[in-house]
Amino acid sequence: ERERPRGPQLSLPEVLFGRRVRPTALALLGVVALLVGALGGAVGWALANAGDALTGELEIAEARHGKERPAGSVAAIADRVAPAVVSIEVESGQAGGVGSGVVIDGQGYVLTNHHVVAQAVDNENTEVRAVFTDGTRVPGRIVGTDPKTDLAVLKVDVANPVVIRIGDSGALAPGDAVMAIGSPFGLENTVTEGIVSALNRPVTAPGEDGNPAVTYDAIQTDAAINPGNSGGALVDSTGALVGINSMIRTVGSGGEGGSIGLGFAIPVNQAIEISEQLIADGQVEHAAIGVNAASVSATASEGAQIRNVVEGGPAARAGIAEGDVITKVGDRRVRTAAELTVAVREHDIGEAVPVRLVRGGRPLTVEVTLGSD
Repeated sequence: ERERPRGPQLSLPEVLFGRRVRPTALALLGVVALLVGALGGAVGWALANAGDALTGELEIAEARHGKERPAGSVAAIADRVAPAVVSIEVESGQAGGVGSGVVIDGQGYVLTNHHVVAQAVDNENTEVRAVFTDGTRVPGRIVGTDPKTDLAVLKVDVANPVVIRIGDSGALAPGDAVMAIGSPFGLENTVTEGIVSALNRPVTAPGEDGNPAVTYDAIQTDAAINPGNSGGALVDSTGALVGINSMIRTVGSGGEGGSIGLGFAIPVNQAIEISEQLIADGQVEHAAIGVNAASVSATASEGAQIRNVVEGGPAARAGIAEGDVITKVGDRRVRTAAELTVAVREHDIGEAVPVRLVRGGRPLTVEVTLGSD
């Protein structure tokens, strides 16, 4: 067998580059290769470290347990005031109701609304209880009520009760922050926040169980007030009592309406004065002018038109007659029948007060010595 002819033997540079390469060029190429390798290694190391930074474990500071509440926060005020606000339960057989009250004295006197306890006033079989925030439930004795301003005072036997701090409703201004605390619909310790919407707002409502109409000069607020808040506390931004929640205005018909941002509270200055009289005497007397009136608004006048005059009363003695329209009592303007009532009650029994009126289109001022209701 013949051997195949062998071709020429190729060196490694010839295989790689297709031709012979000088040794110096080959050495230079080796150096370049080493530099490229080193650079690639450096880049790889950097990317590896970056990956560790991106995918490693994160150390996140955990939130502290328990929220710090500034001394003047709503939560701090509510925590301080709530123990002085009680739920009031009224039970008569199968019937009953719930309202709120405020402890105003260390001897256990609780201020609330007359309409909260009205069914217990003349019914010995009706039970009244005060429920404190710690669950303590004690009987309440009615000390006295004032249906005309919708106020009442109860007495409870509790050792060292928390007493609310009394504020000054006369220092309020529209826009001031207020809080309502009470038991709407029986939900104890409910807190709502709002502002004073208006002051000196004369409001009136039908009396309970045949009692005379309720009329007072109200603090209007948009803090949510609902049935059951009655008798509870309206406090200012310091936690001081400035009003006793009493009335709301609703829309619609049928059933108990809820808050639409029109709530009314009895100013604390008036409420405390009346409560002191109730504690001392069990009843209250108000200044009266001796007329029945209705609101009127006409081209020539705006005020309270006299429907009838009580015979021998203060107005009759001053010469006020049926049909006259009273427009001012003392320094206060009168625009409605309700405002006539609250304007007269701002004065003392026996005080002589100038009364401006319109008779037959002609203005007239008379002096009236106020009597008692």
